[in-house]
Amino acid sequence: MNGKVKIKILVDLMMTVALFLLMGYQFWGERAHEWAGAAMLALFLFHNFLNRSWYRAVGQGAYSPFRVFQTAVNALAFLAMGLQMYSGIVMSRYVFDFLPVEGGMAAARRLHILGAYWGFLLMSVHLGMHWNYVLGMVSNLCGKGNGRDGRRFPALVPAVAGALVAFRGFLVFVERDFLTYMFLRSEFVFLDYGEPKILFYADYLSLMGLCVFLSHYLSKWLKKMGKQRRGGVG
Repeated sequence: MNGKVKIKILVDLMMTVALFLLMGYQFWGERAHEWAGAAMLALFLFHNFLNRSWYRAVGQGAYSPFRVFQTAVNALAFLAMGLQMYSGIVMSRYVFDFLPVEGGMAAARRLHILGAYWGFLLMSVHLGMHWNYVLGMVSNLCGKGNGRDGRRFPALVPAVAGALVAFRGFLVFVERDFLTYMFLRSEFVFLDYGEPKILFYADYLSLMGLCVFLSHYLSKWLKKMGKQRRGGVG
């Protein structure tokens, strides 16, 4: 693993931590929320800089089913993050308070809700598209096992665990009214300030797991479809 790959992994881990801190606004307060948002902005820009070769290749080559899916998810995630960052700067009372921004608070609040909820799901879907890479790193760290059972373990256990987490994530999606905020049917987000942090973050980990699970297996199916088309099958 070369230095650039290690930097990419570190940046992605830091973005994931920042994302969870931002979703748990009620636990950390407005000032910490803004600093986490500023950190996310810097990390997001750096992440895109590290992956600038992907942008250069957008207009080149053929588009397989998986590439269409990947490009659409990346574009929507970029838009959601852009809305979140812009609206956060407009509403800032601490980190970006020095900027000469006046008015637009009501619109910024709506955009921030849209950016936050769509952004969380889309970034989780983005992670799922690269989940094979994550599983590969975990497999290398833990070892591949020996014997007949060892060969089955890497494929079977993650699939079963993923399905269980995804099921819980679906329940969280419903229980926490994500559709309400994704489509702005409410302009005010319900925040339970008395909820235990561990339960909140366990729920959001499950929700991220749902997106990763669906995206991972959809990506595998789309890649298989692309190979069949190239081979003249179907």
